[in-house]
Amino acid sequence: MYLRKLTRKKDGKAHSYWALVESYRTERGPRQRTVAYLGEADKAERLGIQQIATGNPPHQADIFDAIEPSWVEVDARRVRTERPREFGGVWLGLELLRRLGLSDFLRDQLPAGRAEVAWADIAKILILARFCQPGSELHIAEHFYTQSALPDLLGVPSEQVYDNRLYRALDQLLPHKDALESFLKERLGRLFAVHYDLLLYDITSTYFEGLCEDNPQAQRGYSRDKRGDCKQVCIGLVVTREGLPLGYELFDGNRTDVTTVQEMVTAMERRYGLADRVWVMDRGMVSQLNLAFLSSRRYIVGTPKSLLKEFAAEIQDSAGWERIREHLEVKYCRRGSEVYIVCRSMERAEKEHAIYRRFMAQMEAGLERLQRACLKGRIKQMGMAERRLGRLQEQNQRVARFYTVRIEQSSDQKVSLHWERNVTYTAWVEKTAGYYILRTNIQEWSAEELWNAYIQLTQAEAAFRIQKSDLRLRPIWHQKTERVAAHILVCFLAYVLWKTLGQMCKQAGLGDEPRQVLAALSNIQMVDVILPTRQGKEIRLRCVTRPEEYQQVLLQRLSLSIPSRLTKNIKM
Repeated sequence: MYLRKLTRKKDGKAHSYWALVESYRTERGPRQRTVAYLGEADKAERLGIQQIATGNPPHQADIFDAIEPSWVEVDARRVRTERPREFGGVWLGLELLRRLGLSDFLRDQLPAGRAEVAWADIAKILILARFCQPGSELHIAEHFYTQSALPDLLGVPSEQVYDNRLYRALDQLLPHKDALESFLKERLGRLFAVHYDLLLYDITSTYFEGLCEDNPQAQRGYSRDKRGDCKQVCIGLVVTREGLPLGYELFDGNRTDVTTVQEMVTAMERRYGLADRVWVMDRGMVSQLNLAFLSSRRYIVGTPKSLLKEFAAEIQDSAGWERIREHLEVKYCRRGSEVYIVCRSMERAEKEHAIYRRFMAQMEAGLERLQRACLKGRIKQMGMAERRLGRLQEQNQRVARFYTVRIEQSSDQKVSLHWERNVTYTAWVEKTAGYYILRTNIQEWSAEELWNAYIQLTQAEAAFRIQKSDLRLRPIWHQKTERVAAHILVCFLAYVLWKTLGQMCKQAGLGDEPRQVLAALSNIQMVDVILPTRQGKEIRLRCVTRPEEYQQVLLQRLSLSIPSRLTKNIKM
């Protein structure tokens, strides 16, 4: 059956009518007969009748429910909105996943399982939650997922997302860590023309809440989060010169930075090959053993402050300095097969002088208080005086070596304290404030090129410290070793989304800081608009709020187009 349009002229005007026609076969060939005259039917009515006539009715009980009405009469007094949900941030996160190809990768790599919802969709929920609103798996299930537009964007009902399923998704994701890193390395390289000729290596740490008795990697060590009372793990991160993450490894919490270098470099070379790369590391990674290991590769490393004494002559000599930045000068020194770049920064010198003055004032005030306490007889034992001195020196470690302190006890058991400033040592420290030295085995680069390469490490360190807070990498509440590793993997993938957005912002002339862009777009919401019709039914429109002018500018600069409506109209 099909619909036939009939036209009839009446009073000089053409009027269109519709008829339902059936086609059938006869001995003389196909013939048609009119089953019913429909009159002036609109588009929705015609389509509904057509679907019933062909045996393909819509799923709704009313044949017109699936058709988007063009015009309806609405009771304006009863129009309302319901269920506002956060839309812009999660939609942006899904767009980043799509551009990176992570959605397809997860769908292809993670097993589908027998559940209604694929593990790939649950993994995407974990990544997007860490990117948009970091929290625990319980927080994701009970708050984040239901209060966002993800159920509509992913087509996964809220009741299918609960904490135990999110935990099991972590277990499904972890075995694909190496494959994910290799995939992202290639994908980021194509998207942003990334060069892997220079790799920056840094170490950070994150601490645990709980005893972590069954996790051998959870140990107490040097805490960058100032939480020495908690167990922690160390994370070695390798990034490109653009700050894009290339890979990471987990280390025991009590590992020192210098002991991780060979293991990390070997892991990256095993995964990505022995290309001619330059490794850039800070002074905490430097040891004679590591330098011997890196001698067959190219490297640029920082050096301990104590090395300045070996270059006292170069520092005193006013000749040979090259100005490469405002308030920054460098001197190129070649020694054997290595090159040393002596740097002096006026801004860094002012900062260090201010720090020294502050700590020296605190130290001297503390020494004077301790000296007065001894004179007045409030301290009667040398042990007590030594303990108070030790606490004072610990609180002012930067300048403790500036002072020579003696504690004596006389024959009448009176304790006295004498101190003086080490003038020679203090003068040398003040003289070398703002000085530091870089060390490399690259002979063909200029001093400016070597300094520029090394300074990118400090920029990457600062960016990672900021985004470690944004992603709430710390603290870790998981106790199982595998769950801890999976949690850090999800944080790594969310960090990739951050850096991808940062590169998109940089290409669009918006800088390379994505936090403000994400915050601005996260204000875009999705709401259900309820339109009560004259016929007594209600039409539910799932609409996205129109972006403000500044949001529209951001979307245009990023070449993004946000939808105005998420789904077709839904009648109630």
